[in-house]
Amino acid sequence: MSNPVSLTEQLKLYSRGDQEIAEKVLREVLPKLHEIAVRELRRERYVAPVSPTELIHEVWLRNLLKGGWQINDRQHFFAIAALAMRRVLVDLARQRIAARRGKGEAPVSFEGASRTAQAAAADPDTVVQVGILMERLDKHDPLTARVVDLHYFVGFTLEEITEITGLTFRQVRHRWEKGRDWLKVKLGA
Repeated sequence: MSNPVSLTEQLKLYSRGDQEIAEKVLREVLPKLHEIAVRELRRERYVAPVSPTELIHEVWLRNLLKGGWQINDRQHFFAIAALAMRRVLVDLARQRIAARRGKGEAPVSFEGASRTAQAAAADPDTVVQVGILMERLDKHDPLTARVVDLHYFVGFTLEEITEITGLTFRQVRHRWEKGRDWLKVKLGA
């Protein structure tokens, strides 16, 4: 009987292009991917009417199934998956905005519209804005963007991010606060 291969080793094999292991990896990571998808959809509930399973399938088919990722360990994999989910949600929000702003329909007056409808209409804009701002932050300060992604989008604690990045807890906390405050300022402007 052979020794079972750890998830980290399976992910490394998969990242090197071993497509035969893809299904086994998916079965093993699916519960955590579902947890991340639920959190992302709860956060962006007005973006698109998709289920966590649909979001996972979109991410898996669009990004992860192709392989070629440089995956270091399981935390790194989940960080990549969460980033891919955020990008899918940003794309869905952009599509929703484009559909709302065109397609030959007559403009709708907001007079008499409920606050709920207005909030639902505004959320895709915010999702797109956050996506654009995260891309800008990544170009300006990639390490801060990574800490924000890992903490806010993936849901890792600051202690876990310390282990993943090799930074001290104080550096991670500083980068989280810096990134969070930068996003708040830019979203408020």
